[in-house]
Amino acid sequence: MSNQLTEPDLAGAASSIDLNPTPSGSAPAKTKASFGKIAPVMLAFFVMGFVDLVGTATNYVQGEFKLSDATANLFTTMVFFWFLILSVPTGVLMNKIGRRRTVLISILVTLVAMLLPIVAYMWCSDDLRLVLIVASFAFLGIGNTLMQVSLNPLLTVFVGGKKLASTLTTGQFVKAFASLFAPYIAAWGFGHLHGMWWILFVIYLVVGIVSYLWLSFDHIEEPAPDQGETTIGRCFKLLFSDRVVFLCFLGIMAHVGVDVGINAQAPRILMEHTDIALATATSATMVYFIARMIGAFTGSIALSRISNRLGLRICGAIMVVSAICFAIFTMTPSNPPVWLFWVAVALVGFGNSNVFSLFLSHALMYRPDRQNEVSGLMLMGLIGGAIFPPLMGLAADGMGQIGAVLVMAVGCLYVLVMGLGYRMLEHHKN
Repeated sequence: MSNQLTEPDLAGAASSIDLNPTPSGSAPAKTKASFGKIAPVMLAFFVMGFVDLVGTATNYVQGEFKLSDATANLFTTMVFFWFLILSVPTGVLMNKIGRRRTVLISILVTLVAMLLPIVAYMWCSDDLRLVLIVASFAFLGIGNTLMQVSLNPLLTVFVGGKKLASTLTTGQFVKAFASLFAPYIAAWGFGHLHGMWWILFVIYLVVGIVSYLWLSFDHIEEPAPDQGETTIGRCFKLLFSDRVVFLCFLGIMAHVGVDVGINAQAPRILMEHTDIALATATSATMVYFIARMIGAFTGSIALSRISNRLGLRICGAIMVVSAICFAIFTMTPSNPPVWLFWVAVALVGFGNSNVFSLFLSHALMYRPDRQNEVSGLMLMGLIGGAIFPPLMGLAADGMGQIGAVLVMAVGCLYVLVMGLGYRMLEHHKN
């Protein structure tokens, strides 16, 4: 999840963005930075959004290969499992080679992920095609892990303090465009190019190449490495010994679990309770990402004016209301109100759009002396994207879609509880 309130405001805001490196833990010194300095970073946020195409791709692959909900949701596990394994090592790597270089490596890995499905659909048989698609999702997860860990703290070069949450939300707003465009592009390719939904990968491959080249020519002076010797053991000690860091970690798990789970499950919830076909049901994903974009746009403005405490309470309340709407829709025995489904999708997208930025910014500012380590730990929380979807799939297979909704509700409740009990996040570090 700022002087950069919205994408149109970015150029005007860049004039007051902090660009000077500062030692870890010290207050940033403000100098003027050109729009050209931060624009490549924001395009990298768009590339970061490529990971959300896994939900769209899963729906098409599931139909093509006749997969169950539980099996199909393992694809998201393929993507987000890497956050558990690589987030902390990436934080250590980033402390050695720098944030910008780590972002460049992540884009290269993401380009490989975009290339594999193109090869699969152009030259491979069905069995090999599925293997390459699974491999693509794995590379997408590896690349996104590297990118999430390094790109978010890279923004602290430009802005810090109370403005960080809204700046991170601006990045999420840009990222949401990639998430929003993915289902539209796939649906267009499927309907107008003889089933070529995978044209999505071709288009995003080109965008990724442009992003890599642009950022590679951008010169960014970074802050000094974290204080002390950074090791994996030291990172995990911080996670399990510091209550605030751990609670923020769980908050990000809840955020991404709900995000990825609804992205994959919402079309199935609609299809199970109505006669709507897949091509139309996938518009639920589009509605979700539109709502998330609106939420990020709103958050980039509001979070610079209200406290994180109030922001988290508002987000949690909206998400819980969404879960209630989903539950009513799925438990209605016949002719459920379809409008309630769309309201639920819009609410969860809007409410969840700023949760990531709120937890991440709080953790980064709480331990400014160990930002690289904290970033790795927080992004390890994206393993929630590998935990929630298969649990939602299993619950849906066993109980119907109400089971998936109940799993999602756990994440929504956690956000609300943290908002209401915000004092737990204000515990002073030793």
